[in-house]
Amino acid sequence: MNIDDVAVFTVAAGAGSLSEAARRLGLTPMIATRRLASLERSLGVRLMHRTTRSLSLTPEGESFLAYAQALVETEQQALARLRGEDKGAAGLLRVSAPVAFSIKVIAPLIPPLLDTNPELRISLDMSDSMPDLVSSGTDLAIRIARLKDSSLIAKKLANNPRSLVASPAYLEKYGTPRMAGDLANHHCLPLYGVTHWTVLSAGVETSLRLQSRFSSTSIEGCHAACLAGAGIALLSDWNIADDLKSGRLLRVTLADAEPETLAIWAVYPTSRLVPPKVRIFIDELVSALSGLKSSGT
Repeated sequence: MNIDDVAVFTVAAGAGSLSEAARRLGLTPMIATRRLASLERSLGVRLMHRTTRSLSLTPEGESFLAYAQALVETEQQALARLRGEDKGAAGLLRVSAPVAFSIKVIAPLIPPLLDTNPELRISLDMSDSMPDLVSSGTDLAIRIARLKDSSLIAKKLANNPRSLVASPAYLEKYGTPRMAGDLANHHCLPLYGVTHWTVLSAGVETSLRLQSRFSSTSIEGCHAACLAGAGIALLSDWNIADDLKSGRLLRVTLADAEPETLAIWAVYPTSRLVPPKVRIFIDELVSALSGLKSSGT
């Protein structure tokens, strides 16, 4: 039984198709099909029902899947130990991160990471929603939020302070709120579906109901509308540093409350194997976040 054939089977099971498994593994669809067929011949059973449009596990495939995943993971653990981080990162690293964070923080890390790790490839999924890490084949997700309980493994990378901000034009037209209750009389720019902002008042969490005529499914939409003078937005400090420096946006400081500070998390599908490519990426990201903090953003 060839471990490369087993890898095709496990990835195809998660991806739902052989063509997608081939893409993730860097193979042609024909080679992926041949490897799955080779595995089935060596085992003497059919593992998958497959047509041109769909793929599903046979009962034998369902029974074998957990063992196959363990075989692949054990091989990866062994190779990671033998390779060592001093030899750098290798292979394809699939990262998912919010759109704004990807543009402002992650993208600048890519050139030096690829330069110092010639065998590394990176695929960045810019999305504000959390993917299914296992079925999508994602190695690492970066999220800025309060994380819900789940079977995933999360590591806190840094705090994520946020600020209320507005354009000079908006504040000149509507005035500057001084107290938390004043926000009820202002145009706020929340994410779609958000009706309240959480603030801390004397160390106690308070929910402020928002008056909004605009919302966006992406924080980038809120940011752009804020720059255009549509209202007050709640944005991460790393996202607005340049705007504050240039005067395009101004901080709105409330006398009786401050925005809730979230955290930046690295989320993994499992804790049993964290390969060098993931650890090296996270180290670079933590260093970048530390630099943002030290520069006062």
